[in-house]
Amino acid sequence: MFKGIPASPGIVIAEAYVVTRKVEEITRETVAPSKMEREIDRLRGAVEKTKMEILSIKEKVIYDIGSKEADIFNAYLLLLDDAAFTGKAEEIVKNKRVNAEYALSLVLKDYTEFFSKISDSYLKEKSRDITGLVNKILKNLAELTTKEPRKPRERYIVIANDLSPADTAEMEKTKVLGFITEVGGATSHTVIVARSLEIPAVVGVRDITHNATTGDIVILDGEKGIVVINPTQKVLKAYQDERKKYVEKLRNLRRLKKLEAVTSDKHKVVLNANVEFPEEIGVVLDNNAEGIGLFRTEFIYINKMNLPSEEEQFKAYKTVIEKMAPRPVTIRTLDVGGDKFLPYFKIQPEQNPFLGLRAIRLSLDNINIFKLQIRAILRASAFGKAKIMFPMITNLEEITAARKILEEVKSELKQKKVAFDREMEVGAMIEVPSAAIVSDELAARLDFFSIGTNDLIQYTLAVDRGNESVSKYYDALNPAVLKLIKMTVENAHKNNIKVSVCGEMAGTPYLAVVLIGMGVDELSVSPASILSVKKVIRSMSFRDSIVLSEKALSMKRSSDIKGHIMTKLNSLLYNNKDRGKRPK
Repeated sequence: MFKGIPASPGIVIAEAYVVTRKVEEITRETVAPSKMEREIDRLRGAVEKTKMEILSIKEKVIYDIGSKEADIFNAYLLLLDDAAFTGKAEEIVKNKRVNAEYALSLVLKDYTEFFSKISDSYLKEKSRDITGLVNKILKNLAELTTKEPRKPRERYIVIANDLSPADTAEMEKTKVLGFITEVGGATSHTVIVARSLEIPAVVGVRDITHNATTGDIVILDGEKGIVVINPTQKVLKAYQDERKKYVEKLRNLRRLKKLEAVTSDKHKVVLNANVEFPEEIGVVLDNNAEGIGLFRTEFIYINKMNLPSEEEQFKAYKTVIEKMAPRPVTIRTLDVGGDKFLPYFKIQPEQNPFLGLRAIRLSLDNINIFKLQIRAILRASAFGKAKIMFPMITNLEEITAARKILEEVKSELKQKKVAFDREMEVGAMIEVPSAAIVSDELAARLDFFSIGTNDLIQYTLAVDRGNESVSKYYDALNPAVLKLIKMTVENAHKNNIKVSVCGEMAGTPYLAVVLIGMGVDELSVSPASILSVKKVIRSMSFRDSIVLSEKALSMKRSSDIKGHIMTKLNSLLYNNKDRGKRPK
């Protein structure tokens, strides 16, 4: 039995197909001046061939899944046309008189070193995307004919060290039941394609290719991140039963798609989605989210080594807003800095980056870059319903400064007669204790709050949630955290503004109930969590959630709070059936 990262939900049992492809070792070769042009032609030819392959895969995805999901490959096509990528390889061939393969390896090394300085897992995924693309070009350069083991005749589970989005998209859905990789994270493009194809997946399973052989019987649990190789009959029977339960659970959840997130006593909760990439919009709409409560903009900045232009940003925001219209899209301004290094920001090395120059502080220190993003967001707001949100606000001065810049950009656009939504709502992320404590003052200057519980817990309890040695202290039900959330909600409502929660708490059903009881108006969760949270909302009354939350707030120990919640939910929730009927 192996444990990995649950990436795409589902339980499947099938034979393994172990992919052990390797790219040949790259050596440096000196190219004679007379053969320099031929070497550059080789490189350009391989890039062009790769481009044709990506286009072909994109067309296949459009046919198999849809055009929204195929947008993921546009980034690869842009990268192949980017002078900072392929152009740099050509320069190395010319200047160092080396073979194309070696030049590409140097470009890849630069990118790898750049991304190695970043601790953020989401940003690290970009390094994997680029590595996959370079390997594809290298294979075309060498015209490799990879020898792979014969695939099982029946449907199978792919096991590999890594799979690129192209590899995933090329999978035969009728044959491939799931995939397992040794590397990767739950936010990678590869995983997004897998979710779109509804292929269960587990990633980050160490040494799995060395412990499995093609033809082995494999159990893949994409919900829990568990992989079992050659299970006993007892384990196999247990997972066959689990699979039946999972299929039935999925069938029941899907009946809720068109139903509202309303409690049994008719209290409405707005249920939105958190989005990392524009390619996720298809899944968001398929699960009938009422809007996007958090659209992270960092992906735009990390696709290139240079600052993205206003036009690039505008097109990205416009695409999401148009696809979601008339549903609202809340766009968070750039949330990087400290541990999320970008080359065009001049940030000195910091001993404690989580307490350093990041998020709104970084934007206010780089006003031209901040203005460029705000202009792009405002211009895109003319094409649907958009909101703007500032991250990691700690005091009123930051809101005053950010709003002043926003008004300056609005004034510039008005003078140029550029269309934008002049009534666009402005909000802030409540992620640090100081913001929660002065939330009454902040609420008077804003249109809405969004509580980022991941960071609020981290900063309140002084716990680095990425540090395994102290992760046990990271506790969403710590009384201090709950009191800060309750304080924020009360201060918001006193000022007649609404509150959303967009952290992990919102997507955890038993914690979502507590948030609703505290008066939280909207929950913004991962697309995959929408239906599970909706089921909980529809299965109990608002009155019961208030009583539950009030009792939780009066208790002193988080262990007692959790015990109380789970006991009450078992009696209130799981003994009651959903009132809604499936719409005709």
